[in-house]
Amino acid sequence: MTTEFTVHDVQRIGRKVGTVRRPSSIADALELLQANPDMRAIAGGTDLLLDLQRGSDGPPVDLVDLTAIEGFGAIADEQHFLRLGGGVRHNQVVSNSALIGAALPLAQACLEVGSPQLRNRATIAGNLATASPANDTISALMALGASVELSSLTSGEIEQRVVPVDAFFTGFRETVLLPGELITAIQVPRLAANQRGIWVKLGLRKAQAISVVHAGIVLTFDRDLGAPGRGESALGATVTDARLAIGSVAPTVRLVPEFAEDLIGSVLDRTSISRAANVAAEAVSPISDGRATAEYRTAGVDVLIRRSLGAIFDGSHDSMWPENPPVLSAAESLATAAPVATPTVEPDDEITVAVNGSSVTAAAGGATLLDWVREAGGATGSKEGCAEGECGACTMLLNGDAVMSCLVTAVQANGAEVTTVEGLDHPIQHAFIDEFAVQCGFCIPGFLVSGARLLDEIDQPSDDQISLGLSGNLCRCTGYYPIVDAVKAAAVEIRGRHD
Repeated sequence: MTTEFTVHDVQRIGRKVGTVRRPSSIADALELLQANPDMRAIAGGTDLLLDLQRGSDGPPVDLVDLTAIEGFGAIADEQHFLRLGGGVRHNQVVSNSALIGAALPLAQACLEVGSPQLRNRATIAGNLATASPANDTISALMALGASVELSSLTSGEIEQRVVPVDAFFTGFRETVLLPGELITAIQVPRLAANQRGIWVKLGLRKAQAISVVHAGIVLTFDRDLGAPGRGESALGATVTDARLAIGSVAPTVRLVPEFAEDLIGSVLDRTSISRAANVAAEAVSPISDGRATAEYRTAGVDVLIRRSLGAIFDGSHDSMWPENPPVLSAAESLATAAPVATPTVEPDDEITVAVNGSSVTAAAGGATLLDWVREAGGATGSKEGCAEGECGACTMLLNGDAVMSCLVTAVQANGAEVTTVEGLDHPIQHAFIDEFAVQCGFCIPGFLVSGARLLDEIDQPSDDQISLGLSGNLCRCTGYYPIVDAVKAAAVEIRGRHD
């Protein structure tokens, strides 16, 4: 008799990273992808590495690392739109006050992606390329009327085409991207003075939640309402254009033209809001899955749209935006290209990383940063709790930015500085002892690293800022009250030192 056992995805061997090329220009990257069709492009890599880990055992996957390309992570103010480079990360949007005002729905969506650690790595272009209907920024970009700039190489010359986001997806996790093409930028129109936008989400928990429903709305009115992104009532204003994009209800995120047809020409009031919400709910044919039934999603669409339109009507569409949201990063570092320490790294080639102030050199081995630091660097404080970037136990600082090290390739840390719990010298460590914030200790190294980075960024954080800053770290046994108390106690100690 033979007994068959099944294992969870995180227990499977998966596929390792092979050769990593780090081009210094878009042209070089496109040339590599054109010559090597099996190579995969990587910037943040949070989706790609997870896909590799969950995949079946197979040969190593060669990567084209885009993070050394100058300007690839820059945000530029163009004449007719905001241009987000292909390497722009979610926390860059969250911390960019100009973009928050000009494209509020996108900022609201970016703040809901994963956790601060993931937002320090994950790119908006990657969110589009993965093409999951649950990917939050897609509905925001679609509602804003954004477009995707796609680049390819023809006869040695870079050619570009611009595709509206609402035409970018061809099916579930499928796009119009051709072999050898890259998303080099996203063009986001600015909200005008006569426009208001909002993005909303229904999830099963407050953070690290895959959307049950998410939606972006942008309305255009017949009169100016003041500066975009500012709270001002739309009382008595007539809708001249309307865009609603809904995600997590079908194989792709999609616009709802029935919603626009119903609202255009109407004065925004309680009656038109109720009618438009009903129309939107009736227009979608939701799926049922492990997160929600179709019936629940239909009801959720009605409630979300009703509340969102009500917020636009009374000028509270921006009221939920937190004051100075922590990003656990020196935000300007997110836009800076990494040095090309070595243009090509084979699995057997050595990389050098400053781990807690000491230079460590060892073979890359196709490993994640977590495994490499534990094995080569001897810093075993960081733990693998979930292997998919959800628990925060593996949190490290990479050039000062908190990251989930289980979803970072070791090669991308070549030439960088990494800090783990062993390298901390911070008041929060004593505070965790004094406030009894430690039990089993498995998750605590990640909490300490995140908490220290939070207090270095905001030395006197509010309760909301503490909750948001630690939202990427989960604790199974202590409970969060002592942990929050420890952060507050450390803040008091810091304030005493400053005084």
